Amino acid sequence: MSAATMLLATGCGGHQGPGSQTAQAAHQRPVERGSVISATSVADLTAQEVESRLKKAGIETAQVRYGVQAHRIIYRTVTAKGKPTTASELVAMPKNGPRELRAVSWLHGTQVYRGDVASVNDESTDRATALLFASTGRAVSAPDYLGLGKGPGSHPYGHPRATVTASVDALRATREFARRDGHTLARSVLISGFSQGGPAAMMVGRALQQGHDPSFRVGALAPIAGPFDLSGFEAGAADDDLNRSPLYLAYFATAWNRMYGLYDTPSQAFRAPYDKKVETLFDGNHTGGEIAAALPRTSKELFTADFLDKVRKPTGKLRRQLHALDTTCDWRPEAPVHLFHAKGDKDVSFANSQHCRRQLIANGVHPKLSDEGNVDHNTTVIKALPEVIRGFDATR
Repeated sequence: MSAATMLLATGCGGHQGPGSQTAQAAHQRPVERGSVISATSVADLTAQEVESRLKKAGIETAQVRYGVQAHRIIYRTVTAKGKPTTASELVAMPKNGPRELRAVSWLHGTQVYRGDVASVNDESTDRATALLFASTGRAVSAPDYLGLGKGPGSHPYGHPRATVTASVDALRATREFARRDGHTLARSVLISGFSQGGPAAMMVGRALQQGHDPSFRVGALAPIAGPFDLSGFEAGAADDDLNRSPLYLAYFATAWNRMYGLYDTPSQAFRAPYDKKVETLFDGNHTGGEIAAALPRTSKELFTADFLDKVRKPTGKLRRQLHALDTTCDWRPEAPVHLFHAKGDKDVSFANSQHCRRQLIANGVHPKLSDEGNVDHNTTVIKALPEVIRGFDATR
């Protein structure tokens, strides 16, 4: 029987002898969020094998100290509306590491295809990133978020509550799995994330500081190349100022329409013939390459003029929902904050991290902001990761 099957089988059976009423009552109790449903081994690497995998991804290997075991965990959480559901994450842990481990919460960037996340795609940069953090002697929780990986339904792209609950419940599942593996997790959590994961890191950090789960506290925050001014980011996509503007804005439009109702019919947002197929493309089962090939090269060709104006000058509910994502840095972290970005980033401009830094300064915090230079969006995270680890090493 596999480890995953063993976890699922515990407590099951048809015996109705003495004590069965107690057993039935236990099964009827609400299931605890963050509880582990299954665990599937996806990697078991020596330190040398970790180094080889990181080199393949272009990631510096000087900080590797341990081999790594990684598992795909299915755990219990809640939907954006608070209803029970499940989600997946990658949990990576050092082999022969210390008994007590500090946890890293790694929050990934925009993924349109459910199979590209860390728990599923062995070749993903997010998988390599988790291996790197674990190889430094830390336990890594890398949630896939709702609706990606092995989670059911569609991904609620950028939904604040869903981002926090899926990520904190993933930390709870990581703690449970670590105990079964003979480890304990320290209270202090080191939080980092890339692109979409930048604002996610700040939201999760704020929730933990506010006591979302008192058994965890924020040890450090290190967001990388995040769209902290989402209103400005989407307006830039409407104006075709970004690399991949049509893809970013179409993902935003279809996901937020499901959550908030941005349009009544696709033809109100999308020009023909794209109005007949865009929503199907963003079902989580198409790769980024497939979607990009099916879309025009500009937002002007893809969207109606009225919808583009709505994005440039949001009002009402759209404006309120965007404001929540424009203010993920508008609080006072008690833990160190180090922002990373690159002035060469043509997907998410450097101005986004400056926006975050200004909000933090207004709250009395003076974070570092490191410029990774004239490199593109995806290279930014590759360059920043060794610096993130050095910063984490300096915290206690």
